[in-house]
Amino acid sequence: MSFPSAREWLFSAKTFAAAMIALYIGLALQLPRPYWAMATVYIVSNPFVGATRSKALYRALGTMIGAAGAVLIVPPFVESPYLFSVVVALWTGTLLYLSMFDRSARSYVFLLAGYTLPLIALPAVTDPTIVFDLAMTRTEEILLGIVVASVVGSAVFPSRLAPTLVERTDAWFRDAAFYASETLSGHIAGATLSATRQRLAATVNGLELLLSQLTYDHARPDIIRRARALQGRMQIFLPLISSMADPLIELFDKHRQYPEGLEALLKDVADWVGTPAPRSAEEIEHEAAPDAFRARILAMRPSVEALATLDGALLSNALWRLGQVIDVWQDIRALRAAILNETSEWRPHFRHWRLGGTARFFDRGMMLFSTGVAVSAIIVACSLWIESGWNDGAGAVTLAAVACCFFAALDEPAPQVFTFFVATCMSVVLAGLYVFAVLPHVHDFPMLVIIFAVPFLIIGTLIPRPRFNLVTMLVAVNTATFISIQSAYEANFFVFINSNLAGVAGLLFAFIWTRMTRPFGAELAAARLTRSAWADIVVSASSAEVIDDQRNLYARMLDRLMQLLPRHASSDSQRHPSIESFRDFRVALNALDLRRSRRKLPAELQYSVDAVLDALRGYFQSCIARRARQPVPPELIRGIDSASAQVAARAIAQSPAADAVAERWLRDTLHALVGMRLSLHPPETQTAAQNGAAPREEPA
Repeated sequence: MSFPSAREWLFSAKTFAAAMIALYIGLALQLPRPYWAMATVYIVSNPFVGATRSKALYRALGTMIGAAGAVLIVPPFVESPYLFSVVVALWTGTLLYLSMFDRSARSYVFLLAGYTLPLIALPAVTDPTIVFDLAMTRTEEILLGIVVASVVGSAVFPSRLAPTLVERTDAWFRDAAFYASETLSGHIAGATLSATRQRLAATVNGLELLLSQLTYDHARPDIIRRARALQGRMQIFLPLISSMADPLIELFDKHRQYPEGLEALLKDVADWVGTPAPRSAEEIEHEAAPDAFRARILAMRPSVEALATLDGALLSNALWRLGQVIDVWQDIRALRAAILNETSEWRPHFRHWRLGGTARFFDRGMMLFSTGVAVSAIIVACSLWIESGWNDGAGAVTLAAVACCFFAALDEPAPQVFTFFVATCMSVVLAGLYVFAVLPHVHDFPMLVIIFAVPFLIIGTLIPRPRFNLVTMLVAVNTATFISIQSAYEANFFVFINSNLAGVAGLLFAFIWTRMTRPFGAELAAARLTRSAWADIVVSASSAEVIDDQRNLYARMLDRLMQLLPRHASSDSQRHPSIESFRDFRVALNALDLRRSRRKLPAELQYSVDAVLDALRGYFQSCIARRARQPVPPELIRGIDSASAQVAARAIAQSPAADAVAERWLRDTLHALVGMRLSLHPPETQTAAQNGAAPREEPA
């Protein structure tokens, strides 16, 4: 592990200073639990001011909603313990379920409101008359911590998100350049490439939360639009470049070499993709390579007559895809430079009728199941508390609820809950040392700051690191909470042990419960996502079913693909599930293209296209019914080949007198048919062309 950087030390110092200021004000105002203000500072603080502000705002809203809910629920239900437990669990579960529908920072409102209610309501069951005061003081303490953290973060060396957004994407650019280079060589399989696919998808997914915080960073609206456009094209690039591999492999395998000029073009495009991204608008404006590539693609495009041959159809498909790859990569480079220089000048090259959708994919079944696990955990924990008569059992239930809510969206929450448990145990030990060995010798606030400085400053340097973020943040928050700083020193060993071990017991229960109820891991989620993708192929291939908005259908399918890729383990198989997922995605898009182009075709070609779509729909319906991928029926492949031959024959028959629009529709139809065939029946061998020699091995 490397030593903390200057930026990490600065963040730690700012956060510690804000925590001490919040604690001092809380003590001065004689708030009953001033340590909550200190803990809140560590919860909401982030190295970037925009992220701190957004989390602070949403924590304030969530706390107030949860506090209001506690005030409303406790009086009418407190006399019926089991009914009260169910009401609390349903409140938490409902808001947890709502939080899963928003991947932006706003989801924190629902998540926090969900588990704030049990934090306030459960300790008040023994004396319901205090629930209003408890809700008010907790809200005041948390709002104090929020305000101080926001002010200090904004006033003292604020770090903006927008300038660092480009830095966050640097690793993605390196991975994308490597992945593109390998794919343009006809290389799609291998553990390294599989891992690269996962990283590319995970990086794009991680930008969703980051971009939602840009609004609170005083970023200009046009910069926010550029950032969202960049994320969208980064998302598109991965399946688009992957679509190049199958036609290239097929072309090479047939003759053991590429058609004349194609190998040199692919190498030049790969070299261009691997060049450092321009850092200014002037460099983008004077970049001549993309236009030169487009001219070479146009010159190599097969004639209409050549489309009747397999080589001609494959070459036309590969060149068409390559042109799209060039357009998207040029847009990505231009958007990166526009964000870096905070300029609004940008002209898109990749234009497609499907772009513009905002829909996201949500597996509502898994979300409901995850919510049900959290709800049942709260009900069972409350029942154990009621039956045991444990006075401090409320602490166990509340931390069990917090843990189940925190990690409900994960495929495997149990390991993270166990991390929460370990961090809490560490906090209990650290807090115990302070309460019984250190604090008795502290008589003023400056001395309190000094004795807190060393551990909290060190912990603070690790919070910005993703690897240590969860553990260190929990240690800081729990330690501040367990020490329970008051205006006057008061410590009872048995009270300390009993109350804090309740939280540890609750987390242990949460770990055991999630391990028992959610043992499936990512495999179940991946299988459900795959079957959902098949269902969308059925919809896409159904000419009788009206699709209200193809843009949103495309956006939902692409979002699901990005969710699916990180869930697949790395592998060196060319039939790897992540590669199959790309092919499923392309099958759906090709089906949509066929539905769109068939309206422009003569009646006899419409009949052939409809036959292909009907056979495609039947095949994927059988996959869904059997809950597993089935062998592709030979009749489906023959139907695609027959339709392709008819389209090519029609193009030849009307050439050269045909108008350009009719030829374009025929080419688009042929591209969709060829792409669908390659996706359903990919090349059997995994090869790559390198100067006409044998296929190269994957780099170590």
